[in-house]
Amino acid sequence: MQRRHPFSIGTSILSILVILGLAVMIYRFVNGLGAISNLSDGRPWGLWISFDLYCGVALAAGGFTLAGAVYIFRLEKYHPVVRPAILTAFLGYTLVILALLVDLGQPWYIWHIIINWNVHSPLFEVGMCVMTYTVVLALEFSPAVFEGLNRSNLPVVRDINWRVPWGVIRAIQIPLVIAGVVLSTLHQSSLGSMLLMMPTTLHALWYSPILPILFLVSAIAVGPAMVIFESTLSNRVFGHRLETDILSGLAKIVPYILGLFLLLKFFELMAVGEIGLIFTAYPYNLLWWGEIIIGSVLPIILFSIPDIRQSRKGVFWTSVLVIMGLIFNRFNVSMLALGMRPGYVYFPHWMEFAISIGLVADALLVVWLAYRFLPIIQHEEMAEVKA
Repeated sequence: MQRRHPFSIGTSILSILVILGLAVMIYRFVNGLGAISNLSDGRPWGLWISFDLYCGVALAAGGFTLAGAVYIFRLEKYHPVVRPAILTAFLGYTLVILALLVDLGQPWYIWHIIINWNVHSPLFEVGMCVMTYTVVLALEFSPAVFEGLNRSNLPVVRDINWRVPWGVIRAIQIPLVIAGVVLSTLHQSSLGSMLLMMPTTLHALWYSPILPILFLVSAIAVGPAMVIFESTLSNRVFGHRLETDILSGLAKIVPYILGLFLLLKFFELMAVGEIGLIFTAYPYNLLWWGEIIIGSVLPIILFSIPDIRQSRKGVFWTSVLVIMGLIFNRFNVSMLALGMRPGYVYFPHWMEFAISIGLVADALLVVWLAYRFLPIIQHEEMAEVKA
């Protein structure tokens, strides 16, 4: 039987963090961006771009990878984890949008991207794809909402025939999944394309003409790891226990994708004659080796061991390494390895941390509510749910 009891201490802490983050956001819109951040002309990119945008978008990659695997390639074994992956992706993209609204100097003009197209700009592609993919994710997740509403005990809600919108979404499910895969492929790679405009700013260990490909491959690799991470936590909190075979199958594919990522990284450095930088470019080479060892080498070794793949703790902690390596990489390319104008020093203001933490807490509260009231892990077909 699923454990449905609330965790009052945890939810209370999350609620406090959400309220604090909201208060800081209001303060930002009243007093301006400079009142809550240490951003400057010498460092226009800070914590929000690195964590909320570059990390947030990549960590939401499980949505399109799992949806594509199940609905396009018919890997039905992983069907139970599709909805958690889509929910996480939807929340991730929603939080990216909210963080960007705080980060932009005049966010009320963000809608101009819809009518003023700059088709030559990678940022335009990212903005349009993120906006469109968020709508696609909302539609992909909506069947779970309709099923939950259909089983509601509230008379006003129960009397509505939720099978009609459910049936519409189910009818267009495959086109939605294909659209999601295409859009994700475009903007995951476009985040790397944005950095191609900084050949003299981004350190040579990371700057590469194949950055868009590296961004896409690393996002695909972290997708299964995030699903393992989320599923393990939901098991501990909500009692949704997945079969070990599902977790093992997800873990088995990750070394191949990470192996491709490593080959691309090393071959590119050798092709441009800069492979020696991994030993001589101190201290940047330490950052480079950190992300490579933590996020690629160790996971490849550990996920290649059958006993590790059959261990719930083993796949969980190895997935944590993959996620940490991805975060390390995104912070490197968007903050730590970016040059700064002389005379400028940047460390995030505590209010910058407060907003990011508040947004994450907000997402966790939504996840908690979704697992309590919606069919997330094991879901029934709407036609089988008694009205």
